[in-house]
Amino acid sequence: MEHDETTPEKDVSLEGGFCGDFVHTLDGKKRLTIPSVWRGRLGAMRELFVLPGVNDKCLCVYPAREMTRLVQEFRKLRSTDRRGRRLTRVLAARGELLEWDGNGRIRVKDPLLEHALIGDQVMLVGDMDHFELWNPEQWELEKQAVETGEFGELAQYLGL
Repeated sequence: MEHDETTPEKDVSLEGGFCGDFVHTLDGKKRLTIPSVWRGRLGAMRELFVLPGVNDKCLCVYPAREMTRLVQEFRKLRSTDRRGRRLTRVLAARGELLEWDGNGRIRVKDPLLEHALIGDQVMLVGDMDHFELWNPEQWELEKQAVETGEFGELAQYLGL
């Protein structure tokens, strides 16, 4: 499972998309280095929005351009749905806007790291329009659950 950003386990060239997975270690100041291949896909935009996973113990990281699209969707939801307003309010309050430094590092606040059960090791997982941060052990359990029983069903559901 150990590999670094120069040797992703899986990587597909997808402009603006996030594919592959990487294992990184938080540095002494709890900073996480975003893989250079992903930073390159973001272009000049250095801002990332970090939100707690809603149904999973992970963090969802969206580039600014994708978050703009999500905010538009949230606005539609908020205008007609009280439950939607409550969800977006909580997500916004718990989320964080970050800009990576000159070395491609971000510092995610402790409550978010705790939400995802992240310690020193972080699994960065591409999820097409965003990427996720997982505790490596939790990510293995998630992968196993899908690979052992649901993979075929999910692929069919997506039309693959």
